[in-house]
Amino acid sequence: MPATYRAPLRSRRDDVDPDLAQVRAVALGLVGIGGRLDPAPGPDTPREQVLARTVLEHGERVARRVERFAAVEEGSVVWTRDTDGRYRRGVLTGPWRYDSTREACAADLVHVRPCDWDEPVDEPQAPVAVVASFERGGRNFQRVRALDG
Repeated sequence: MPATYRAPLRSRRDDVDPDLAQVRAVALGLVGIGGRLDPAPGPDTPREQVLARTVLEHGERVARRVERFAAVEEGSVVWTRDTDGRYRRGVLTGPWRYDSTREACAADLVHVRPCDWDEPVDEPQAPVAVVASFERGGRNFQRVRALDG
């Protein structure tokens, strides 16, 4: 059984529109987290260099979050909440990359992975453990261990 994760798709920065990353991620078939770098690394920059810059610009904790996100296995399940509060299930389909586009930086959704998103469902159709993880709040991409087999 694949691991399940909560993906709020919301910047940890208070100066970023809280809905911007979620709308962008679903529209482009992505899941991701923030931690934009200035200047943005190029598309061929190795992950190790991006992590080293992340340590310098944001600290060790953020770099570890990026590293854990990048290491999640393909095929893992992710859940997010749409801007209208409905739940949406996705499956990771590819590797980590840094998205250096202006739009990604504006949404602070720069550490991304391809994701196939299902249509949204109402709360009763979402797993109870997923709903509980969102009710606790927070902006972290995190594992929903209650759903592990």
